[in-house]
Amino acid sequence: MYVGTLSFDLLLGDVRSLKEKRSVVRPIVAELQRKYSVSAAEVDHLDLHRRAGIGLAMVSADAGHLTDVLDRCERLVAGRPEVELLSVRRRFHGEDD
Repeated sequence: MYVGTLSFDLLLGDVRSLKEKRSVVRPIVAELQRKYSVSAAEVDHLDLHRRAGIGLAMVSADAGHLTDVLDRCERLVAGRPEVELLSVRRRFHGEDD
């Protein structure tokens, strides 16, 4: 069994309230969940309206498949024009951990 996680630190564009922030972050989280069957949620900077932290996790029996899905998730978030991807933290836990 392999477990992979990604933590995204995002800077949001022209957002002036927490309500506007939700309207940007929720679709990203929903698309990650729908397209890639990962667990995803907003996990950091909850009280700031121009920053967001999104975390996701996935479990797989195949390390190659897990790496491929995490790469796709990273590309999806990086390609969103309404956010600037400041950093990504990737963690990979295998059978030897």
